[in-house]
Parts: sequence; C-alpha cells; structure tokens
Amino acid sequence: MAADAHTETYVALRLLLDNWRWAGVPFYLRTGKRLARRSTEVSVHFKPAPFMLFRETPVECTNPNVLVLRIQPDEGISLSFDAKAPGPLERLETVTMDFSYTAHFHQEPSTGYETLLFDAMAGDQTLFHRMDIVEAGWQIVQPILEGWALDAPNLPTYKRGSWGPTEGDFLLERDGRQWRSSPS
Repeated sequence: MAADAHTETYVALRLLLDNWRWAGVPFYLRTGKRLARRSTEVSVHFKPAPFMLFRETPVECTNPNVLVLRIQPDEGISLSFDAKAPGPLERLETVTMDFSYTAHFHQEPSTGYETLLFDAMAGDQTLFHRMDIVEAGWQIVQPILEGWALDAPNLPTYKRGSWGPTEGDFLLERDGRQWRSSPS
C-alpha cells in the first residue's frame, strides 16, 4: 500500500441487536490494515455485580471480568477477574487464567487458509457462505461504500502502526469504554 493511499482500510462500529436477549448490549467492532498488531479476538466485558463481596470496595473501583476468545494469531482463551490478595487486608488484584493452543499442544495451529483449502479439497462446505448470504452482506456494505465515495475527502486517516484514527477511540469513549488493545 502506498504511503499516500486513501483507500478505506479501517472501520469501527457500534452495533445493537434487535431482539430481547441482547437488547441494550452494545457490540463494538473494528478492523483495519497496518494497525499496531495483527489480532482477531472476541472480548466480553461483564457488567459488575450490584453487590460486592468486599463491602469496603466501591463497585467503580473494580475491574470488569473479561473473557477473551483469541482467534488469530495466538489462538486461545483467557479469563481475567479480580481476586482477593492473600493476607488480612481487603486488597483485590486482577488475575488471568490463560489457555494457549500453541503452549498446550506444542505446535503452531494451522492458518485459516490451510483449513479452508483442506475443507474445499474434502468437499466440506460448512465454513463457506452460500451465495444468498454473500449477496445479503453486500446489500449492507454497498451503501456504506457509496457514502464513503461521496465523502472521501472527509474520511479520517491514520498512521501505519497505530490503532487507527482517533475517531475510532471516540466511538467507545462516549460510552465510557475503551478498546481492549489500545495502548494505555
């Protein structure tokens, strides 16, 4: 990609699902090229419980429990939560339970392309989209691309190796949140 390129390579979204189960739960997505690091993961931040086990600790002073499903490049699962530090004082520390496929199985997992090629050769279509799903996706994306084309000079830009334009951070900050992988 040329240093002066202006092709859309980054998007940050706040999505809400229109059903009873997920009503009011925001889903934040971002993707881009040439970001600070390559990472595909799902991060679930749990709401704090209304009552604390340690009454002297205000709820706003605790960290949320976080479940992270790492899809690529370091496949695995981690769960972070606050635990009472040993001793007589009521002091909480964040601890993390971590599972890594590479560390446990002592081999690098296959890439997504290896899996897709193997499935294609074996005739397994479960990881492939049907044409109606692809067309439905383009019905959503095409109006966005057309809108960007009309407003291209005003699209935010970002420096290679960063986490994207600051506008992506503002998307979460206005909800009192921040990206998990943003430098702090």
